[in-house]
Amino acid sequence: MIETSAPGKLYIAGEYAVVEPGEPSVLVAVDRRITVQLTPSAGMGRVHSSRYGHGPLTWVRDEDDQIVADHNPYDYVTASITVMERLRAERGLAPRYFDLHISSELDDASGSKFGLGSSAAVTVAVVAALDEFYGTGLSCDERFRLALLATVEVAPRSSGGDVAASTFGGFIRYTSPDRARLRQAASQGTVTDALTDEGWEPCRITRLSPLNGLRLLVGWTGTPASTEGLVRRVSMSDAELDARYSNFLTLSREAVDQLVGAWDDDAQTVLSVIRRCRRLLQHLGQLRGTAIETDQLRILCNIAEQEGAAAKPSGAGGGDCGIAFVPEDHDVEQILEAWRTDGVLPLDLQPHAATGEPIGAER
Repeated sequence: MIETSAPGKLYIAGEYAVVEPGEPSVLVAVDRRITVQLTPSAGMGRVHSSRYGHGPLTWVRDEDDQIVADHNPYDYVTASITVMERLRAERGLAPRYFDLHISSELDDASGSKFGLGSSAAVTVAVVAALDEFYGTGLSCDERFRLALLATVEVAPRSSGGDVAASTFGGFIRYTSPDRARLRQAASQGTVTDALTDEGWEPCRITRLSPLNGLRLLVGWTGTPASTEGLVRRVSMSDAELDARYSNFLTLSREAVDQLVGAWDDDAQTVLSVIRRCRRLLQHLGQLRGTAIETDQLRILCNIAEQEGAAAKPSGAGGGDCGIAFVPEDHDVEQILEAWRTDGVLPLDLQPHAATGEPIGAER
């Protein structure tokens, strides 16, 4: 049996702007994971996961060696299998059947997602399992690229920041590649060629050090949000990219750059920038008529700020999680208790350790 896993993630700064190629963001991988167990099978493959209900998803290959799943569900798991099977064929490796058993720590007991990037984590873990199964010998950077190629087949607007965090762990600064070009390259050519396409040029992944002088708190609002849907509502086409949205991108870029510059030794500036990032998301929500900061997220942030912390929604907002940075010498129990009183569930999360260095990315 082969067992792989990948951690979830949280956005620290740069949400929404990061969907534009080359615009920066900061993320952290967290110490809850999705685990994939792979065992060889014969005749067909099966995927056992709570997301498929009571029975497993089954899949076979057709006469053209294409993956065909029952009920035809095209999701992150089947997209990951498809991209790895294409790579396997391109490398002349014999096809094999296998079963996957997927378990998650990124949901609550009822199955509701916390908003910690479960889709990215399962994609990264499936790619890693098939890399080991077929002996393709992929680098960490290649696994990231393949997982992102699979991701954009399901969610074309996804920035890939969550995929990078789940692949490399720790804190990272991330800018996205040109996913539209990469998706086209993969569909019109080979996966092998898409791995080195010029569409990757805007992508930069920089390792950041662990937090210094600050503690990260995470609260869950109890309301899952659809990142793809929120990004779609907020994003504009090139023709609609007016001065206000362009200004948002500029201010977001400046905030992320200042955050990264202060990251190692200036906790007060980090707190100030996090507060500024919250205001940027509020203004963006007003611009597009979208509730990025919901009532529960506003309560979460206000409680933390009243105690001297800095807080903001994490990711697309509209529900899911908020984060707070608290000076190390502050008592966090007052924040946590106030969150509980107002219906926000504190999540016991810690930053996940770095797991690999991107090859060819900025350091």
